[in-house]
This record gives sequence, structure tokens and C-alpha cells, in this order.
Amino acid sequence: MGVFADEAEVYEYLGGIFEVATKKDGLADKLAASGVVLRVYYTDPEAVVTVDMESRSVETGSASTATPTVELHMTADTGNRFWLGKVNLAMAMAKGTVRAKGPVPKLLKLIPTAKELFPEYRAMVAERGRHDLLEA
Repeated sequence: MGVFADEAEVYEYLGGIFEVATKKDGLADKLAASGVVLRVYYTDPEAVVTVDMESRSVETGSASTATPTVELHMTADTGNRFWLGKVNLAMAMAKGTVRAKGPVPKLLKLIPTAKELFPEYRAMVAERGRHDLLEA
């Protein structure tokens, strides 16, 4: 069993940090300029998060109509650990922990920008009393 009890928790935390990203001054502009539409398929539990960076929107669930330019496949635990700063995405892809489809270099260019959100993710998790997620 992973650190998230159900799909709703994945959306609350992993979808939630993308919501923060698309609204944060300065950061949202950098992401929008990339033109990337990212779809992340999580397992354990099953969940799908689609982030249209250009339109600054986040959709949860498999019913998204956005066409992704990059797709990632990983466990929800790996997603949590990424936002804690504990997973190097390039290394995880090389090891097969994360599988990617599409122009991965475009996505990797956004990693320094994503790192700006690590403290925000930690704060969000702590504020909601989920200290277990911080330890994962």
C-alpha cells in the first residue's frame, strides 16, 4: 500500500501542487512559455493528472480532453518523493522507476522551475497534518 489512501488524496496533494504552480507569480509564466501539456499516470492508487501549462489549467481524472505532449508513468509514492526533492527525474527515468513518452528534454528543462515548488509542497503537506508523507 502506498502513502496515499485513495485517488482523491493523490489529486489533493499531487494535483494540488500543480494547481499552485499554474497560479504562482513568475513561475506560472515560465511554465506557460514551455507550451507543455503534461499528463501523469499514477499507480498505487490509480490516478491521472493533466497539466496544460500554457492555459494554466489542471485536470484530474481520465476524462481530460487535453492532448498531452509529454506523458509520465510512476507510482504516487514516486510523485510524492519527487515533490519532496528526493527523486531525480532523469535518474528515475534511466532506472525505469519513471517511464516517459514524448519530448522528454522539454520536460527536463522545467525541472529547475519545478524545484521552486519543493518548499511549497512540504509546507502544504505539513499544514494538512500529513507528516507521514514527509517521511516517505
